[in-house]
Amino acid sequence: MVHPEQSPLGREVAYPRHYDASLLFPIPRAAARAELGLGADLPFAGHDRWHAYELSWLDARGKPRVATATITVPATTPHLVESKSLKLYLNAFNATRFDEAGDVRTRIARDLSQAAGGEVAVDFGLPAFDDAAAEPIDALDVAIERYGPPDAALLAADGGDLVEETLRSDLLKSNCPVTGQPDWATVRIAYRGPRLDRAALLRYLVSFRDHAEFHEQCVERIFVDVLARCRPDTLSVEARYTRRGGLDINPWRATPGRSPPPAGRDLRQ
Repeated sequence: MVHPEQSPLGREVAYPRHYDASLLFPIPRAAARAELGLGADLPFAGHDRWHAYELSWLDARGKPRVATATITVPATTPHLVESKSLKLYLNAFNATRFDEAGDVRTRIARDLSQAAGGEVAVDFGLPAFDDAAAEPIDALDVAIERYGPPDAALLAADGGDLVEETLRSDLLKSNCPVTGQPDWATVRIAYRGPRLDRAALLRYLVSFRDHAEFHEQCVERIFVDVLARCRPDTLSVEARYTRRGGLDINPWRATPGRSPPPAGRDLRQ
């Protein structure tokens, strides 16, 4: 098994001078999912949407070109791609010549699909900033004492009050499992079913504060915990993480059949 400690994450790595697909470092999803009691039959659909802000290459005559890109990795792929390796890989295009911009997009899609183990979509451009309708819960006057590990027992719902709503918190913070560096995100939880206890949900989300786990794994943990403890009929969990190294990631997990939220960016990104 390949461990995150073997990746470029947290180590000094020489700046890549030439295109090199081997820079991509895939991490199996199975081990983290097994900790949540998940096997091959996943209870969710979803994707990991990356926004790349620093993409450049040379055209056929050596003139630099720049672009942004949106990369969508299905949650069903057997591997996630470690973020620093993705940054190094994209930087490796800086001194590489391509005849057409489309060749760059095709090459990135091919390499990421091979690393992730499934079809990855790559499009130039970024989604617009948006402020999707959601009720903020961060202003609740609550006392909080638990900052890790995440505690699903904090969650609660009122089975006698069925609602459909979307809640939002900007207080999700976790840490990189290799370097210990903080990861910050806004999380949106949309559901239909027993009304979630908002104070309990806020305490639960803050219990990730000292927790070390990759972004995608945190979102899957939130999804699994809310689904098991609160029993919603449908559930969608999306986290929009702030940018690091010219990349941000937006994992989304939802009960099968639920439409994905419109692609968008938060102002913090």
